[in-house]
Amino acid sequence: MKKVLILGVGAQGSTVAQRLDEESYVGEIICADHDKNAVDSLVQTLKKAKGLKIDGDKYKQILKAVQGVDLVINALPIKYGVNVLEAALEARTNYMDFAVIEPISEQYIIGVKYLYDYYGKRFAEVGKLALIGAGSAPGLVCVVARRAVRELDSCDTINILLYGEMKCKRFIPFWWSPVDALEAMAYEAYAFEDGEHIVTEPFSRPVYRRWPEMDNEEVELVEHDHEEPICMGYNAAEFFKGAKNIYFKYGGSEVEFARPFYEAGLLDDEVDDYGMIPFDYILAYMPPPPKTREEIQEIIDEGGIVDEGAEVIEAYGMKNGKAVMVDAHIDSPGLEEAFKIAGITGEMYVTGQCGFFFSKMILEDSFYQQGLISTDMLSDEQVDRFLDLAAEKDITCTIEIKDQ
Repeated sequence: MKKVLILGVGAQGSTVAQRLDEESYVGEIICADHDKNAVDSLVQTLKKAKGLKIDGDKYKQILKAVQGVDLVINALPIKYGVNVLEAALEARTNYMDFAVIEPISEQYIIGVKYLYDYYGKRFAEVGKLALIGAGSAPGLVCVVARRAVRELDSCDTINILLYGEMKCKRFIPFWWSPVDALEAMAYEAYAFEDGEHIVTEPFSRPVYRRWPEMDNEEVELVEHDHEEPICMGYNAAEFFKGAKNIYFKYGGSEVEFARPFYEAGLLDDEVDDYGMIPFDYILAYMPPPPKTREEIQEIIDEGGIVDEGAEVIEAYGMKNGKAVMVDAHIDSPGLEEAFKIAGITGEMYVTGQCGFFFSKMILEDSFYQQGLISTDMLSDEQVDRFLDLAAEKDITCTIEIKDQ
């Protein structure tokens, strides 16, 4: 029987806990967070769980909790990632997180390489796996990109395109962590271009698309801070058939909300001429995302919901001597459908379910790898296993090959 530690019982951590509680091979789930009330509330709904109060910046607390577990799932803010990684190493256990942890470097491109090299070597030395970026983006989109590239003989360019319009009668600009969302809007963005990693300006270099998911109306997507071009760029030769260009573009209501704040300098995180930190001031006015079943039900009952979006991976390359584009579209439950299924939002559902699929694969020994890998480095068999699990929960992808 497997023993699992879940650090962080927000939307993602609690979803994984609930799913693992149903698995026969799981004997114990330790749910830990600095919010003891949230821990207690979750644990009382589960059969195999016990709760702990743990602060992410207290290494000794984490190390004590991780002893004897088969997998530690890090659903804490990314700034605590190194603490959890180090504890997993010291305890010689497997590790998984939802987003690439905050590297030990101000240069994110260099920091991610450091994760691969330094922590990859150390986890391999103890015979364990660290799987990073195991949510929806990164995570699901990386797996679908791997599946799309399989259709090509060689690959030149991969576009990861995410667009979402999510509105209701209440003021909810972000349906996930506002601090993480705004930080991603404020930070420099990245691309892999002509075989090299480059830094780009947020909200710049727009592209335009028309998709059936958006009634074929033209939508704009722009540069956005995300780790996929960094990770996939490092792995392009081995896992993406030599792709020379990898881009992440984002668009929709969250982008349009944040853009004016960025342009006005209100997402800066340094003290300004008025003695204020603009980012903190803006963040203070951001409401938390809906989390409880009761709050989500109230929002749905109020009506006026706009819930549209598209998650698309475009892979350009050669197939049988012909230039083609592999067009992969991801379909997943939206707000109302996810609430009917699981009593949570669409954002919580997709990211949490994907985290569960990856954790299930680790615990059922579907991963043979040792060291630190990102979710774009799965084998073809692991890609297929993940997509099969996802399809069981109405998270699917359709692939079409088009002439360029």
